Amino acid sequence: MLKLLVRLSAAWTGIGLASGLFYREMTKHYGLAGTRQIAGTQLAVVHTHTLVLGTVMLLVLLALAAQLPSLQTDSRFRWAVWLWQVGLGLTSIGMLVKGTMQVSDTPGFDSPALAGVSGLGHTVLTAALVLLFLALDRAVRARGDHALPRTADAGTVVGDGAAS
Repeated sequence: MLKLLVRLSAAWTGIGLASGLFYREMTKHYGLAGTRQIAGTQLAVVHTHTLVLGTVMLLVLLALAAQLPSLQTDSRFRWAVWLWQVGLGLTSIGMLVKGTMQVSDTPGFDSPALAGVSGLGHTVLTAALVLLFLALDRAVRARGDHALPRTADAGTVVGDGAAS
């Protein structure tokens, strides 16, 4: 599972960087690079969405799975990871298509169908988050309270007990 998370994170890094390059070249082609006009388009945020929700999120999951080994065998965690890929893919594709249409001033960029694709992606992402929290709850419970850092040894008196 850890190797899978590393590979998926690397893939989203590539997608994020490629979307940033596409954004730059697309806006240069249409003479919009550096203008305020481009800031309000969906294309302007695909790069950051894919890097943060793809790369960073999966690196966080990697760290969690390394610290909570029972996550690696939890079917809900596996489902969460795969649903995250599907949801982020749908959301990113919807944003990319709509943003490209906005930049190129193609009619129909406000189509309910495009909103539906991104909405479906967000719904799948929500389902992934629910499964993730269920898996995290189980993993933390399995680890038990002994995993919490101790503030003082049992035989050590912290403070003199007097109110200050």
